[in-house]
Amino acid sequence: MKLFRQMLVAPAALGLMAPLAANAAELNTNSNFSAATAEVQNFSDIHPSDWAFQAITDLAERNGCSVGAPKASMTRYEAAALLNKCLGDVSQVTEEESRLLNEFAPELAVIQGRVEGLESRLSEFEAGQFSSTTTMNGKAAFITGYVDNDDATEESDSITMEYMYQLNMNTSFTGEDLLYTRIKAGNVGDHFGDKGQGTYLSATKTGTGSLGVDKIWYQFPVGDSLQVWVGPRIENYYMLASAPSIYRPVTKQFALGGNGVVYGSSTSPGLGAAWTQSVEDPSSPRWAFSAAYTAKDGASSSDDEGLFGQDGRSALLTKLEFGAPRWQVSAAAAFKDNGWEDSYFTTSAGKERASDSSETAVGLRAYWKPETTGGIPSVQVGYDFSNIDDAGTGNADETSGWMVGLGWSDLFIDGNRAGIALGSRVSANSIVGGGDDPADDNTVWEAYYSFKINDGVTVTPAIFGGEDTYDGTEDISGAVILTEFRF
Repeated sequence: MKLFRQMLVAPAALGLMAPLAANAAELNTNSNFSAATAEVQNFSDIHPSDWAFQAITDLAERNGCSVGAPKASMTRYEAAALLNKCLGDVSQVTEEESRLLNEFAPELAVIQGRVEGLESRLSEFEAGQFSSTTTMNGKAAFITGYVDNDDATEESDSITMEYMYQLNMNTSFTGEDLLYTRIKAGNVGDHFGDKGQGTYLSATKTGTGSLGVDKIWYQFPVGDSLQVWVGPRIENYYMLASAPSIYRPVTKQFALGGNGVVYGSSTSPGLGAAWTQSVEDPSSPRWAFSAAYTAKDGASSSDDEGLFGQDGRSALLTKLEFGAPRWQVSAAAAFKDNGWEDSYFTTSAGKERASDSSETAVGLRAYWKPETTGGIPSVQVGYDFSNIDDAGTGNADETSGWMVGLGWSDLFIDGNRAGIALGSRVSANSIVGGGDDPADDNTVWEAYYSFKINDGVTVTPAIFGGEDTYDGTEDISGAVILTEFRF
């Protein structure tokens, strides 16, 4: 990369000479070189009859850098550029060369400042910082896998290969705030884009491959203990003091300690705030409280919808937590109106809501991490239950679901990790008018081992499955190889 930098900067620096000479009166250098530019009093050409012209051409011939040297008059900046090119080791110069350096010192200072500025900008570019306020990173995922669904109407035995591509733009204007923009594309469909049967992957991006803004919000602090979020495309679980789960899933149903009726959300307009207790010792337990509001119809101008309309689907999530870096217990309550539905970790009967129903959902979470990595796993547990008002005949008015996840870091080899999760998707405990949820005894699971090839490439083979996952008839089994490239 150093060679690349030299190849890029050298011609760029020489290319600066012509506009510098032609527009010397309009030179705009930074303050470090203002003194040098002030000393440039004479911008007249250097003629063959001048001592400096002959001295420079002799120097060029001696040092083998005469290619491109002017045969007639040259500007002072052309002369300084040639001098800079030919004198590679300024610690060993003749008396005449020393005189040349003194003569063209102001022009050499300006040239050096321009070159250093170019190198600084190139370093920022190499580091992913293409502007003074924004950095960028991203990842790509290749998804190769197979799913067998025992439901005869959806039976499939084909191996598929799909992709996801994501760019994360992080912009800060004060050093403490953040404008986050996620640009994403993918062509995932069929099984690996199916929320109902539980095979929707954490790496999935459905669509036809078009790049689009997937998330965008602004975050800023208020004082030392409060963080505030607001944005037109955000989900409730991004606006929390800390994540409710430490388990890293392959299938998205196991995210958030069970991606169900409490933390389940949609990318929507929203706002939120989180308060975290200040403690002197970072390892000490502390309290935190978060509140997040999202409106699924927040971008709609229809009557009584929008961000706060009485007919719009909205959700208010609150979370109270207590814990330290290695453990946490939390309780969350979500209040959802106008038939808001979530489907990543629910059965069909556990998901469906009447359009004018309202729901109160409670989520309990706890996790623990071992002091050292290796053979002892971290543990994540989650339990959700909810009550639905105005559910309507045939719809659930009570639901519940649970999950347990085990995760190993540095298992067998440093950098590799593994995970196992088991759960029961949120199903209907009670249905208005009678009846049972045919999938109330459902079970879902996954297991994986992730190989870290290097700092940028990870390969994760995983298997997963479930019984009665959605409507009581689907038994699922499958495997996937997830290859992720991070940059």
